[in-house]
Amino acid sequence: MKRGKGMKFVGDSRIPAEKMPNIPKDYSEYPGKTEAFWPDFLLREWMVGAVFLIGFLCLTAAHPAPLERIADPTDAGYIPMPDWYFLFLYQLIKYQFASGPFNILGVAIIPGLAFGALLLAPFLDRSPERRASKRPFATGFMLLGIAAVFYLTWESVVNHDWAAAEQQGKIVEGTDVEIDQDSEGYQVYAGQSCINCHGENLEGGPAAPALVDLDLSPDEIKDIAHNGIGTMPADQYQGSDEDLDKLAEFIASLKSEE
Repeated sequence: MKRGKGMKFVGDSRIPAEKMPNIPKDYSEYPGKTEAFWPDFLLREWMVGAVFLIGFLCLTAAHPAPLERIADPTDAGYIPMPDWYFLFLYQLIKYQFASGPFNILGVAIIPGLAFGALLLAPFLDRSPERRASKRPFATGFMLLGIAAVFYLTWESVVNHDWAAAEQQGKIVEGTDVEIDQDSEGYQVYAGQSCINCHGENLEGGPAAPALVDLDLSPDEIKDIAHNGIGTMPADQYQGSDEDLDKLAEFIASLKSEE
């Protein structure tokens, strides 16, 4: 029999004649393994969220936020400290290769390369394997990144002077002394380097004590201005003797009201 003559083609009964749309099965066919989105799933999620919210509110009530004193732009001795998730970058710019004239490396280039590698991760490693041992390139970069962030964060925490940080941010109760910022003595005070260490309202800071309620005479204050005392070096005052007299009289007159 020649091909094409007298042949009959019989369709395969396993293949439907009409193509059915690819519609997923009804999840009701799997009892006990599914739940309704409303209200079962949402109710459970809301309950979990409510528990965490109440727990968070209890923590905030039991442990108030560690606030510091009002920021003082004239306090040159204040050492800022970033939040914990930026500590690794804070530590990075302390090293010589990423600070000073090379600050752009620590601030932009090195972090930019690191975060750029994260963006390129799906293109750098396209292996279908799911086991970490069979993806050495991606696994190695992941472990390297985790180790670097952990080490830099640890170094930043260990080397930070927490006692000094607590003192520099300590909230000090205000005094009853009224500072006349229009007086000649205060104008001399503001024009000298005194304000950088002792503060705008002479309240002091981590680098210098307060200048209110000093048990010193004007002559003793002038001697300190010339010769220094404690951590204060000599020859800090650079003005005239007439202005120094006004400054000493002004500081000596700052007494709290009884």
